Amino acid sequence: MARKAEDIEKAVAGLPPNELKKFRAWYEKFDSELWDKQIEANIKAGKLDTLAEKAIADHEAGKSTKL
Repeated sequence: MARKAEDIEKAVAGLPPNELKKFRAWYEKFDSELWDKQIEANIKAGKLDTLAEKAIADHEAGKSTKL
């Protein structure tokens, strides 16, 4: 059964502190993995090529700074 976001929000809001800590750790890992997959898909699809080319050109033109 699919749950609505509001149901999940209520459930999370009702968690005791120790369970909320576990949930946060799980969600952080879950969200990070999804983000990594999306970035990888965008790279493979060439969606970041223009940005990468501009960044390289700016660097070669001396427009970048050392971190």
